[in-house]
Amino acid sequence: MTQVIIQYVLYLAILVLLAIPMGTYIRKVMNGEKTILSRIFLPVENVVYKIAGVHKEKQMNWREYAKSVLAFSGIGLVCLFLLQMLQGIFPGNPQGLPGVTWDLAFNTAVSFVSNTNWQAYSGENTLSYLTQALGLTVQNFVSAATGMAVLFALIRGFTREKEEGLGNFWVDLTRIIVHILLPLNLVLSLCL
Repeated sequence: MTQVIIQYVLYLAILVLLAIPMGTYIRKVMNGEKTILSRIFLPVENVVYKIAGVHKEKQMNWREYAKSVLAFSGIGLVCLFLLQMLQGIFPGNPQGLPGVTWDLAFNTAVSFVSNTNWQAYSGENTLSYLTQALGLTVQNFVSAATGMAVLFALIRGFTREKEEGLGNFWVDLTRIIVHILLPLNLVLSLCL
C-alpha cells in the first residue's frame, strides 16, 4: 500500500514539474515562436507545407476551420473503414484474417477518428497487423492532434478580439504532430 502511495505522489510531482515547461513549449509552438527544437523541426514543417500546398500565413474563419477538420476526419474515417473491410486482400495479414463486417468497421473507424478508441473486438483475432499499424495507430496519433488543434482554435476564438481568424487548421495539425507529438513519442518510447 505504501508503495502505491509513493508511486502516485511521485507521478503527480513529475506531472506538476513538467506542466510549466511543457505548457510554455506548446504555447510557443502554437504561436509560431522559436523553440529549442526549431532548428530541427522547422525544416520538416516547411517541407510538409510545401508538399501539401499550405500557406501558413493564411488565417481561417470558423467555417473554414470547421470544414478542414471535418474533411480531414472524414477522409480518415473512410480510409480506416475501407482498410478494415478490405484487410483480407492487403499484405501484413499473416493470419489470413478476413475483412471486418461493415458495422464493426464503421464503429471502430468512428471510435478511432473521434479519439475515443473504443474496441468491440479482440485485437489480434480480428484485425491484421497492417490494419492495426496503418489504421488504428495512425488514427490514435492524428485524432489526438486534431483534438488539440480544435482546442487551440477555441482558445484563439476566446482570446482574440480584433484579429481575424482562428489560425490555420493545417498549420496547427502539422505543428502539433511535428513539434509536439513526434518528439514526445520518441522520448516516451525511449523511456519505456
